[in-house]
Amino acid sequence: MRYNEELAYRVSELLSHLTDVEEKEMFSGLVFMVNGKMCVGVSKNELMVRINPDSFDEIADMDGWRQMVMGKKPMKSYIQVAEDVLVKNEDLKFWVALALAFNPLAKASKKR
Repeated sequence: MRYNEELAYRVSELLSHLTDVEEKEMFSGLVFMVNGKMCVGVSKNELMVRINPDSFDEIADMDGWRQMVMGKKPMKSYIQVAEDVLVKNEDLKFWVALALAFNPLAKASKKR
């Protein structure tokens, strides 16, 4: 399965007011780069969100998310949010807003 195109469209709509957004297909999904930095993405039916690691305490009691793991290593600033907690637009907006709040602090990947 590719990625949930409806969820990707909803994310795209939430980011449409920004001037520096680029969509890139990677990791079997669609990633939204904001200001040249990975911000949020859709992989299969989940939302990938890059957040401030300090925000983990804020979302600890919320349902439907887990820290991303690459191999056996937890990804410090990345979480995955299940599709079933993204049904309402205000819920999707919450997660996208967390990613946008961290974006100015996030480091950009080195250009190849």
